[in-house]
Amino acid sequence: MQGSAGEIRRKLDLLVAGMTGLRHDGRFDEPNLDGSAGDYISFDSWEWPQGVGLYGLIRLWLFTGRQDLRQLVEDWYAERIVAGLPSLNVNTTAPMLGLSVLWRETRDPRWQKPLDSWADRVMTEMGRTEEGAFEHHVSDKVNHHELWDDTLYMVALFLASYGQASGRQELIDEAARQFLVHARYLSDRKTGLWFHGWTFDGRHNFADARWARGNAWITAGILDLFDLAEMARPVKDFLLGVLVAQVNALLPLQTGSGAWRTLLDDPTSYEEISATAGIGYGLLKGHRLGLGTPAWRVAGFKAVEAVLNNIDETGTVLNVSYGTRMGHDLQFYRDIPLQPTGYGQALSILCLSEALRHIDAGVRAA
Repeated sequence: MQGSAGEIRRKLDLLVAGMTGLRHDGRFDEPNLDGSAGDYISFDSWEWPQGVGLYGLIRLWLFTGRQDLRQLVEDWYAERIVAGLPSLNVNTTAPMLGLSVLWRETRDPRWQKPLDSWADRVMTEMGRTEEGAFEHHVSDKVNHHELWDDTLYMVALFLASYGQASGRQELIDEAARQFLVHARYLSDRKTGLWFHGWTFDGRHNFADARWARGNAWITAGILDLFDLAEMARPVKDFLLGVLVAQVNALLPLQTGSGAWRTLLDDPTSYEEISATAGIGYGLLKGHRLGLGTPAWRVAGFKAVEAVLNNIDETGTVLNVSYGTRMGHDLQFYRDIPLQPTGYGQALSILCLSEALRHIDAGVRAA
């Protein structure tokens, strides 16, 4: 039946092939500020979609023990480090998360110098807003005084992961501060959901968009934060409260297919699978860790069904929205085009891998 362990394992194999086969076809022309060509689709570029993709592959390697996956990611990092790393920004930090987990597991000396150097530069060079949050500067745009959900997944998780692995407490503390300050300005007190962004220029949340993938970065990110580093008890308790409030708001918004819409509370917006995968992963992981109710597990497996239904026979995850800038009105989000991406592949890998952990432990949803 669909959703069986065998079907999930088959789709996971397809997802790996689908990710590594992604190619930039010229549909999106987004040159970087330094004049280089922006590539946010293929598996070849050192950018945030690829960074999330590598993290998914590394998590799958750790779950399955597949040495071909380890070799794949080690070759990827080795080639690009030799070629030279890009300029520092929020999005180019994303590949460092996977590298930090790889180094934690292997202690391969090739990786420590790039990790130390990048962590030092994040701490000293990355732009900051009031209250010390990281400004969401990216390769093709400088977003002064702005906080985005994405920053936590692309930067703070790396600091937490590498800080724990290397014994650098200051990096863990910085990751905690980033989660706390972002929660202060991006978490919607009325609903429990998260807004996409905040600007200190005018002090507002732009379009007040409760954007699905941004919320997925939070559902998955808070739980991964707890996995990657030891948080001080008050920080962990606070963030767990934020997560529970968010999930309580997410559950009633899940559609009949098991997916969530790209604007969570807008029934006119399309169902979006990268967000569905990220939220489903978080719900299942939260339940497995004893942090959520049985309703989290049920909704998580509904999300698994939606993800499975959107993986074609080439291993490509369908109905994934392309990289989404900050919108100043809600129509902007409704109009984001669909495009297979590394983060769509990786979030699906995380979701299906977590489902297998439940099935293998005998806690499959009824």
